[in-house]
Amino acid sequence: MMGIIYYGGLPTINVNVNVKVNVAAKNIIHWGRRKLPILAAAGTMGSRECGVSLKEIGDDCCVMSMALDNGGSSAKLMLPSGLVTSFKPQMWHGATMELLHTSVSAAASDDIINPPLVQGGLSLALSCQNDINGIPWSPNDWSVHQVTGTPQDSIQIQLISTSSDEQQVNAQVKHIITLGRDALTSEVIVSNSSTSSSIYLTGSAICHLAVSTPDAAYAIGLQSSDFFIRPPFAPNSTIIIPPDFMTVVQDSTKAWLPFNKLFATRRNEDDIDSLARRGKPDEEAQEEDDNYKHLTDKLCRIYTSAPRNLTIIDRGRRNSVTVGRNGFEEVYILSPGSEHEWYNKYSYICIGNAALLQPIILKPQTQWKGGLQLWNPNS
Repeated sequence: MMGIIYYGGLPTINVNVNVKVNVAAKNIIHWGRRKLPILAAAGTMGSRECGVSLKEIGDDCCVMSMALDNGGSSAKLMLPSGLVTSFKPQMWHGATMELLHTSVSAAASDDIINPPLVQGGLSLALSCQNDINGIPWSPNDWSVHQVTGTPQDSIQIQLISTSSDEQQVNAQVKHIITLGRDALTSEVIVSNSSTSSSIYLTGSAICHLAVSTPDAAYAIGLQSSDFFIRPPFAPNSTIIIPPDFMTVVQDSTKAWLPFNKLFATRRNEDDIDSLARRGKPDEEAQEEDDNYKHLTDKLCRIYTSAPRNLTIIDRGRRNSVTVGRNGFEEVYILSPGSEHEWYNKYSYICIGNAALLQPIILKPQTQWKGGLQLWNPNS
């Protein structure tokens, strides 16, 4: 396994070797042909010191692993995509259980350029658009900004992505991933550094919860919540969608106005309120009448008045997960349906916090915070 080299007078770090490093800003980390920036004020890299280790995969990415002591919770994320691929909290019986569902589609044998496609897990799909020209920017290329914590308590990895000088959007996004004994928290901080232009933020923090089959899955706490039926949103390529899924929702979504068309008509801030209202669909919202919602059928919904905490129960695995919401006003739920085999590619429930029907507006020189928490009540 090839080592990881920090340039700028810092030592070489080989995978699985415990080395304590104070990393200066804008050092370069090399994986094969690709250069990935690591922005860290100061931190400790090495499993013994802070419970974090690095492992490269191919030439273009690596995996950061977090693990608490004494067989406790663990999590993994990929760089530079920022996709969280694993969260294993400790259960009441002492062993750990995987709560996230991922799928890997292998590249063709003769394809040396495109890596395998990894879908599922926990990911961000955000779009920042300037109110002047409507040119979007999305934080898709993440760097490590800081690593803090201890394996005895909790571990936190802070990722950062900043728009370039060539882009009209003056935005910076931080993604703070915190692993605790019973919880994994994904916090997002979006900053608008412009002195004159607002930013319209849309998208979601979304995860694929592993289940035995959607037929055994239930959502608790949605009764009386308003919702709209929507197709799976295109900006997030990490969402796993069955091939026949779109035919189920096609007829009910003809009135949907995508945000890219909405933003293309924006000219100034005088119409901010009316434009935000236009972001919501024209039809009336439906109301959820079931507090113990069975997720066996294909569905894709955006709830606009859901509680801050929802619980997903899987009777097949005899497990439950509580999903917490912060900052976002909408909840996105997708079930692939139960026509598939148990414990296969489509054995998941997709749930997340979103701003898809109505954008979040950041005035100049302001900041917005939001996030998602997965809590394991079974420890």
